Amino acid sequence: MRVLAIESSCDESAVAVLDRGRGLLAHVLFSQVDLHRIYGGVVPELAARDHVRRLVPLVREALDRAGSTRRDITGIAYTAGPGLIGALLTGASLARSLAYAWDVPAVNVHHLEGHLLAPLLEEDPPPFPHVALLVSGGHTLLALVRGVGEYQLLGETRDDAAGEAFDKTAKLLGLPYPGGPELARLATEGRAGAYDFPRPMLDRPGLEFSFSGLKTAVSLAVKAPGFDPARRADVAQGVQAAIVDTLVAKALRALDETALDTLVVAGGVGANRALRTALAAAAAQRGVRVHWPRIEFCTDNAAMIAVAGLARLAAGEQSGLAIEARAQWPLTSLVPPGAAVQAPDPLPA
Repeated sequence: MRVLAIESSCDESAVAVLDRGRGLLAHVLFSQVDLHRIYGGVVPELAARDHVRRLVPLVREALDRAGSTRRDITGIAYTAGPGLIGALLTGASLARSLAYAWDVPAVNVHHLEGHLLAPLLEEDPPPFPHVALLVSGGHTLLALVRGVGEYQLLGETRDDAAGEAFDKTAKLLGLPYPGGPELARLATEGRAGAYDFPRPMLDRPGLEFSFSGLKTAVSLAVKAPGFDPARRADVAQGVQAAIVDTLVAKALRALDETALDTLVVAGGVGANRALRTALAAAAAQRGVRVHWPRIEFCTDNAAMIAVAGLARLAAGEQSGLAIEARAQWPLTSLVPPGAAVQAPDPLPA
C-alpha cells in the first residue's frame, strides 16, 4: 500500500508519499512564513489562497521524488481538522478530487493524531502504551496513548497554548513573526534568574495548563516604568524557563500518575532545544525514555498525516465522497483503525 498525504491546516502546504513496505519515499513542504510576516501573524484568507497555488505543484514534486505515478498510489490521506477552515478545505478538496479521479480510497486525518504518531517515522518508534506531551502553537495537552486511535486526555490548557505563550510574549518584546523561534534564540543571550516569572498551575494537583497569566506577567514587566530594552534577552530567558519548567513538571507528573516510563513529545514546541535538554536530563534521572520526532516532523508536515492515514486505510477505513473539514474536532472522538469501518458512498450514476 502506498499513500499520498496532504496537509494544509494552517500556514504550511505539504505533501508526502509513504509506502507500507519501503517507508517514507518523499515529503515536501512550502512554508508561508514570508507571506504572513508583514502582518505579524497568520491571515486565514491569505493562507487558504496560497494553499490553492502551492498544493498541486507539491503533489507533482512529491510523486517525482518518490519515483511514483498516480497508478502507484493506493490511497490518499488528508488533514480534515482541526485548523483554519479555509485552509483545510483547500487540501480536502484536492485530496478528495484526486481520490475520485484516480479511483482510490481517501481518508480524513485528525491533525493532532498526526502529531502524536510522528515519532513512528523514526528508527526507534515508541512502544504502546505511553504518555504523550503535545505542544504546538494552538494546542498543549497530555494524553495516554494506548494505541493508534486510542487516546485518553489527561490534561490540556485552559487558555493559551505553550506556543501561543511563546508567540504573544515575543510580540510584547517586539520580535518578528514567527515569534516563538525568535524568542528562543534571544533567550540564549539572557541571564538565568534575572526574571522569575510564574510557573502556572504547578502549585496545585492535576495535569492541566494555563499560560495566560505568564503573558500578563511579561506584559507588566516590559511596560514597567524604567524598563531597559537591553534586558529583553533576560525577559526571553525567563519566559522560556517558565514554560519549559511547567511542561517538564507536568509531563513527569503524568508519568507518575499513569505508572508508565515512556514519554513522547510532539508538536512545534517540541523542537525547542531548551525543552529537549530539560526533558532529557529529567528523564535520565528518572529512568524514563523520551521519544521525539526529528525536528522537521515536529512542525506541521504531511509525513505525519501519511502515518495516520496509512494505518486507517490499511484497516479498511475510507471517507465518503463529501469534502470534510472541521475547525474543531475533539481528539477523544477518534476510534482505533477499522473500529468504525463503513461502506463508501456509491458513485453517482
